[in-house]
Amino acid sequence: MAKQAKRIQTSILNASERKALVWLAERQPRWVTSDMLTWLGVFGSFLIMAGYILSNFNINWLWLSNFGLIVNWYGDSLDGTLARVRKTQRPIYGYYLDHTVDGINETMMFLGIGLSPFLNLYTALAMLVVYLQLTLNVSMNAHLKSEFKLTYAGLGPTEFRIIVIILNTLLIFIKPWQQFERVYHILGKTIYAHALDAPGLIILAILILIYFVSIIHDTRYYAKIDPMPKPKDQKD
Repeated sequence: MAKQAKRIQTSILNASERKALVWLAERQPRWVTSDMLTWLGVFGSFLIMAGYILSNFNINWLWLSNFGLIVNWYGDSLDGTLARVRKTQRPIYGYYLDHTVDGINETMMFLGIGLSPFLNLYTALAMLVVYLQLTLNVSMNAHLKSEFKLTYAGLGPTEFRIIVIILNTLLIFIKPWQQFERVYHILGKTIYAHALDAPGLIILAILILIYFVSIIHDTRYYAKIDPMPKPKDQKD
């Protein structure tokens, strides 16, 4: 990218988080690099996935998923801040690596929770598809209007991580909720709904709404700056 996209971040915790990340970046050992933090974030995603899958055997493995969410936040949020604090930004390389790793992280997280006993795999995959569509939309806008929007409706990745940690913790302590299951027959298929399917469907609906509102807003913006050319008079 010839011009680095402007980061638009208006989440509820943005101001406090930014101060905390700068504080942490200034105190990182010199041998810690942005790339190391990026891959630490990937390792956090692996822990999230592993914790969810292992929760099929013991509910307490959700603590591993919670820990993975914290590790993922630390690596994924701090890598860019460290580069900016040290003035070692690599816009082209960083943009490519960051977006590639985001796709890996999101896939591991949603697959992990879909393979747990608490969320139907169909719901998890639908959430993954819509989330990736939103990510694609963000990437296109970063190129077309140099805006890198990280939050929607006051919520960003950090807020979503906190919501998931809260849900995981409630699941660990509320036994009747752990064991919740309903069976539905839809279009000839038997669908099993579990403890997190209701929250998952609510989040899915919010993501879909955000996605279509973004499409409408962006389409109007691009139509305004790139209007339909007037047809030239054709001669016989």
